[in-house]
Amino acid sequence: MAGRSAATVLTTVRGITFDFGNTLVAVDRAGLERVVDLTARRVGTRSGPFEHSAFLAVWAEERERQFAEAIPAFREPDLTLRFVRVLARLRGARPPAVGQAWDNATAAALSDPQEIAWGLDVYNASFIEALPPDREVEPMLGRLAGRFRLGLLSNWPLAATIDRYVAAAGWAPHFTAVTVSQRVGWIKPHPAIFAAAAAALGLPAGPALLHVGDDWAADVVGARRAGWRAAWLAARPADSPLPGSERDGSVAADLVLGRLAELEERLPSRVGRRREGAAHRPGRDT
Repeated sequence: MAGRSAATVLTTVRGITFDFGNTLVAVDRAGLERVVDLTARRVGTRSGPFEHSAFLAVWAEERERQFAEAIPAFREPDLTLRFVRVLARLRGARPPAVGQAWDNATAAALSDPQEIAWGLDVYNASFIEALPPDREVEPMLGRLAGRFRLGLLSNWPLAATIDRYVAAAGWAPHFTAVTVSQRVGWIKPHPAIFAAAAAALGLPAGPALLHVGDDWAADVVGARRAGWRAAWLAARPADSPLPGSERDGSVAADLVLGRLAELEERLPSRVGRRREGAAHRPGRDT
C-alpha cells in the first residue's frame, strides 16, 4: 500500500462481502464428517436400507470425482448430481472407469426427483445441526450492516444450504445479497462471480467493495483481480477438508486478519450508512 494505512485505503469501501466456509463458519474435518454421517444415516434408512460404511465410502469417492471434474474448469461440483450418483451406485450401478464420464441419465433412472430433493433437505438440516454458528458473528454483522452494504459471496455446491443456514443463524436481515457459485455457474476466483456479487449489491466493481475470505487464491487473488479490495483471514481449521490455498506474492491483501472479529477494528470508522430497505431474502438473488 506504499505507505498508506489500511484505514486510509479503505475509506472508499461501501460494501463488504464474506466468504462462507472457514470465514463466517469454521468447517473442520470432524464437523463435515458429522454432516455426512447424519445424512448417510437418515438417507440410508429411508432410501435403503444401505450399509452405513458403504454410503460413506461411495460419498467420499464421488466427492473426489466431482472435484476433479469441476474445479479445473472453475465450475462448482453439483451436490444434486452427487446424490444421484451415490444412490445409483448403492443400487448396483457401476461407476465409470478412470478418465471416463458418468452416464448421468442412466444413473438418474435409479432414483426419483422427490427422493433426491428430500435427501438434499436432509443434508441441509444436518449441516445446520453439525456446524452451529459462532454466536459472535450475528452481532458483528448487525453492527457492520449499519455502516456498509453486506453480502455473502461463496463457493458452495448447494446454495440452499447457505440460504437455510443464513436464516437459521439470524443473519438474513443484515445481508443485501447472497451470491453462491452454484447459482452463478462459476467459482471464485473467476471474475464472473465477483461481477455477479457486485451487481447483486448494487455497487460498481472496484475499490468500493471489500471481500473477506480465508482462501488466498479464491478470495484474495480473485477479489484483487476483479478490482476489489481484499481482506485475508489467515486462520482456518488446520484439518479443514474444504479447498484452500497458500499465500503467495501474486497480489497483496489490503488487510490481513488473525481472526474475523479484527475486521471491525481495522475498518475506517467514518462511512455512510447503507441504503435503507436493502435486506436480502434468501433464494431471490444470483
